[in-house]
Amino acid sequence: MVDVLPLVEARLRSALGEPDARAAVTFLGTDRLEVLRFHEGDVVRYATLGMSAQPMSDPTAILADPVEGPRAELVLSVRPGASDTDKVLRPLAVLAASPQVEGVVVAPGSSLDVGEPLWPGAPFTSVLVAEPGGLVEDLDLDEPLDPVRFLPLLPMTPNEAAWKRVHGAQALQERWLTNGTDLRDPSRKSVPLD
Repeated sequence: MVDVLPLVEARLRSALGEPDARAAVTFLGTDRLEVLRFHEGDVVRYATLGMSAQPMSDPTAILADPVEGPRAELVLSVRPGASDTDKVLRPLAVLAASPQVEGVVVAPGSSLDVGEPLWPGAPFTSVLVAEPGGLVEDLDLDEPLDPVRFLPLLPMTPNEAAWKRVHGAQALQERWLTNGTDLRDPSRKSVPLD
């Protein structure tokens, strides 16, 4: 069985450069998860490393398939400085552990909630999982393994998360686009939802 994590880290480095910090978190009953920090101009990116070590499995399956199933890592991009966004490391690790802990399959259009601000003073407690492929290309693995997808996370305010549950992810993304919302602003207000 191939160890996918060195390949995943190499893909992150080729797309985002050298990480300038990394933190490791282990939760009871899960594999070790790391969060790498990359600076690129006026943007800081946080990427998980470890979520893709095991495929995500259908929560209704009796046994988890150790080979086949979707694999992913999470990427969050924000502007540094205005907030202590480095405190997002633990919440990101919690989100990355959710497939192992809660048996969820993280996919584009999903909402993930940590139940507390993503960092101190953040107006966001949840994220919308966006489509992969823009920032970091999928990492193809040898058959029968699914490729690793690098899923961008878009922070949502509680009002946006509630609106998304009713109207859907596409409608919320269109609302952000129509209003010129800066999704990298760590202290932005909720988009108008009326």
